[in-house]
Amino acid sequence: SQEKSNATSHDITAVVIVTLQALAGMWINAFIASVLCTAWVKKKSFNSNEKILLFLACCRFCYLFSTWVYHLFSILCPLSFYVHPMPQLFAAIHSFLNCSNLWVSACLCVFYCIKIANFRHIFFIYLKARIDRIVPWLLLGSVLFSLVISILIYKVINEAHCNNPNSTTRGNFWKANIRMDEHFFTVYFISGFGFATAFMAVISSALLLLFSLWRHKCKMQTNSGKNLSMDAHLKAMKSILSFFFIYSLNFTCLVLTLVYSTKEANPVAFLILVFQYAFPAVHSLILIFSNPKLEKTLLKTLSCVKCKVCMR
Repeated sequence: SQEKSNATSHDITAVVIVTLQALAGMWINAFIASVLCTAWVKKKSFNSNEKILLFLACCRFCYLFSTWVYHLFSILCPLSFYVHPMPQLFAAIHSFLNCSNLWVSACLCVFYCIKIANFRHIFFIYLKARIDRIVPWLLLGSVLFSLVISILIYKVINEAHCNNPNSTTRGNFWKANIRMDEHFFTVYFISGFGFATAFMAVISSALLLLFSLWRHKCKMQTNSGKNLSMDAHLKAMKSILSFFFIYSLNFTCLVLTLVYSTKEANPVAFLILVFQYAFPAVHSLILIFSNPKLEKTLLKTLSCVKCKVCMR
């Protein structure tokens, strides 16, 4: 009875924390999407940066919503996870949205690197001249890659459940209370490959961009001292470093999630999930404050809300 009470309180605490994180993240990403769509309607045009930001905001909104729904159902309707094909569907949907989130984030970092960095290599010049045409293909490739991974995970988990009729999936999205065999090794390998590839793209782009900005900053210091352009470069470098740090933390949490997915629920695994689900909201805030239009609109919105609250 005591263990059951502790499990119940742990589940309720997890749902409350995930709900707060999900609602905050959904509001932030819905704000980004609404601002970009409003600007799109007004000026009848959409640049490549705005396309990636809008797609990323939509992916993260859906990812956080699915996470919230999953944890809510795990408390209110736990038996629903024992009905075929609910476990497979939840795993596939979560994998698709999570991979889309990671890959579109990586595309955004690659886009900034190609657009901002200044290298004289012929291949880099070729990419810079055609990046606006490449962006839609990058987004399409991210979706297709995420879709392939989600289909493979659905197939693998479905086969595992068919071969293990006593298995359950209460807990993590691809957690099962059966022995870890070749089925789940395939799931871990597929997921880890997707995480690692996106992470390598982010590392390469961030380091190249930081090197380019640092070199340009040194040239400006030598030529004309401190100016507005240098301040803008310093702000861009801080933004990239922030993104690099939280993306690295998120990648570590994703790897640890795979490690702890076969273990019983414990505080470490719960803390990992908290950090993992905080990534979409924190990174979206960094994107808002790195974009003058989004930052200005957010501050204006908050000031209006504050005025209405004070008037009451």
